[in-house]
Amino acid sequence: MVCKSINIKGSLVTLEAPLIMGILNITPDSFYAGSRKQTAEEIERRIEAILEEGGDMIDIGGYSSRPGAADIPEKQERERLAFALGIINRRCPGAVVSVDTFRAGIARYCVEEFGVAMINDISGGELDASMFETVADLQVPYVMMHMRGTPQTMQQHTGYGHLTGDIRRYFAEKVDQLRQMGVNDIILDPGFGFSKTLEQNYTLLRHLEDFEMFGLPLLVGVSRKGMIYKALGGTPEDSLNGTTALHTMALLNGADILRVHDVREAVEVAGLVAEYKKG
Repeated sequence: MVCKSINIKGSLVTLEAPLIMGILNITPDSFYAGSRKQTAEEIERRIEAILEEGGDMIDIGGYSSRPGAADIPEKQERERLAFALGIINRRCPGAVVSVDTFRAGIARYCVEEFGVAMINDISGGELDASMFETVADLQVPYVMMHMRGTPQTMQQHTGYGHLTGDIRRYFAEKVDQLRQMGVNDIILDPGFGFSKTLEQNYTLLRHLEDFEMFGLPLLVGVSRKGMIYKALGGTPEDSLNGTTALHTMALLNGADILRVHDVREAVEVAGLVAEYKKG
């Protein structure tokens, strides 16, 4: 098995043990109300909790990508991120920070002005033609997610000839393009909940190992999503137990990074799965 790694700010981080990425939403309309942090005090408490509970990195988003979310101007996204990133740099200057954005201008601003370590793009470069060139220039790790359409239209684009085969082709073309542009650190995210039906999400979870062919780190984001609470009946607020179950499945099927709301619980899952795999 290939030993995967990511170069984060000049340090080679191996993925022999899964990494836990804690979510910091600074939007007022993210799908899980408990994740919304607006004030300086809320943001400070959240970043400290992520790190104290064992999170390896913080993923901060200023644009809600839930199905049907309102589109906001780039200026508003930039202002939200500047406010929160300033707090992170003052309170936890050594933290590894990823910015969740599909806008190349935002990506450049956050890396150059705040020293952000990674860009997490839900659109895989589809919503901003300058994104690939920008991450190549910035030389930061790039999380490339699979999505069709936009957050406003993605659930209208769930028709596939062969679900995992179509997603593999999508990644193959884009990985080749990024490699030719000199992007060395690429992380794949199959995009649970993005342009996929409930059934397709579970098919994707069962077939995560299909993406091992790339030899690249695989990020999974299922935390408190509709594939849990719609299947069980409930809400994001009561989906922690289901999240833990799916995190276990994801790690057993090849996930290298979990993007999560509940850091301590995810760290515990990763530890238990590691014990299980020792045998």
